[in-house]
Amino acid sequence: MNQPINDPPFSSDPAAPAASPLPAIAQVPAGWTLGALVAGLSIGLALAFAAPATLAPVLAVAGPVGALWLQALQATIVPLVAALLFTGIVQTVAAARAGALARRCLGWFFALLAGGAAMALIGTPMLIALVPIPGTAAEALRGGLAQGAATTVPGLSEFLRSIVPSNVIAAAAGDAMLPLILFVSVFALATTRLVTAQRVALSLFFEAMAGAMLVVIGWVLAAAPVGVFALSLSVAAKSGAAAIGALAHYVLVVTLVGTVVLVAAYVVAVLGGRRSLPEFARAMLPAQALALSTQSSLATLPAMLATCRKLGLRETTADFVLPLAVALFRATGPAMNLAVAIYVAKWFGVPLTPGTLFAGFAVATLTTLGAVSLPGAISFVSSIGPIALAMGVPVGPLALLVAVEILPDLMRTLGNVTMDVAVTAAVDRGISAPD
Repeated sequence: MNQPINDPPFSSDPAAPAASPLPAIAQVPAGWTLGALVAGLSIGLALAFAAPATLAPVLAVAGPVGALWLQALQATIVPLVAALLFTGIVQTVAAARAGALARRCLGWFFALLAGGAAMALIGTPMLIALVPIPGTAAEALRGGLAQGAATTVPGLSEFLRSIVPSNVIAAAAGDAMLPLILFVSVFALATTRLVTAQRVALSLFFEAMAGAMLVVIGWVLAAAPVGVFALSLSVAAKSGAAAIGALAHYVLVVTLVGTVVLVAAYVVAVLGGRRSLPEFARAMLPAQALALSTQSSLATLPAMLATCRKLGLRETTADFVLPLAVALFRATGPAMNLAVAIYVAKWFGVPLTPGTLFAGFAVATLTTLGAVSLPGAISFVSSIGPIALAMGVPVGPLALLVAVEILPDLMRTLGNVTMDVAVTAAVDRGISAPD
C-alpha cells in the first residue's frame, strides 16, 4: 500500500503516478510503534495486577500525554483530507479526458471501489456478529479510552439537510466531514472548468497545502511510540487483558474484509479478463511476494508489468493502466477503511443507522481518490479519520489501532497489487484495437 514518503504521489499526467515532489518526512519504523504498544500494554497490566497503588500517579502523567498526542493527530485530519481530495479529483478528471482507455479504467475503478465499500457495510457487521468481540472487551476498552461517542440519531430530514453545508468553514470547524467532502468535491470539479492558468494555480495551492500537512502529520507521527505507549498503558491499566484480545480480534476482522477484496481480484481476472484461474494465480506470485516484502504498490509496479507480459496482455494497455491504478486506485481502501470505522462503532455503541452507513459509504469511496501511497500510519489516519468523523464514531481508538496497522497493511498491499493486475486484464480484454 505504501511507498517511501519522498516519492511524489501527485500528477497531472494520467499515465504517470507522480509529478510534484513531496518534501522529505522523517519516519519512525512501524516496528517501534508496535513495540511501544506491546510495552504499554505489558506495563499497564503489570501495574494493575502487581502494584495497583502506583496506578494513580502513573495515569496522571500517561493520560495527558496520550490525550495531547491524540489531539495533535486529530488536528491534521480536516485540512489534509480536503487538500488530498481536491488534488485526487482534479487528477481523476484529467485522466478521464485522456481518452476511451482511461474512461474504461476509471469505470472499473469506481465500480470496484463502490462495490468494496458496499461489501464492508454488509460484511463487517456480519463478521462481528459471527465472531463477536471477546468477552467484555468492548466495554472495557470504552472505559479504558475514556472517550464516548454521541448516540443521538438524527432523523432523515435532519440528515439530508446536513449534507449541504450552509457555512463550509463552520462545517470544517465542527468536523462535519460528509458536507465538507461534498463541498470540496464540487469545488474541485468546478476548478476543472477554469482556464488553464487559474486551474494550475489552485492545483498548486492544494498540492502545497497537502505537502505541508503531510510534513506536520509526519512530525506528529514521529512521536507515535510515545503517544501509543501512553495510550496503551492507560487502556491496559483500566481494561486489563481484554485490550489484548480486542486488538487481536480487530486485526482478524479487518484482515478478513481485505481478504474478500483479494478473492474478488481473482474473480475479476477470470470473469472480466477471461484468464484461467491457475494461469493468473501462478503469474501473480512474484509480484505478490514483492508486495509483501516492500508493502508498496509503487515498488511492485515493475513486477506487475512483468506479470502482465506473462499473461499476454498488450504492453500499451499495461503501460497505461498500471501506473494510473497505482496513482488513483486503492482496491482495498474503501472496504478495509470502512471496516475499521464500523468496528470502532461497535466498540462504542454508535448506532449504525441508514444515514450513518450512507455517510460512511460516501466518504470511504470519495476519499480514496486522495489516498496517496504513503506509509501505513499516515494513510491510516488520513483515510479512516474522515470516515469515522462522518459516521459520528470517536477517532480516539484510531491512535491505538494505528500501532497494529502493520499487520492489516500486508493484506492491503497484497489486495491492491492483485486487483491492479486483474483490472488491467479486464480492461485489456475490452479493447478490440489499440486506442
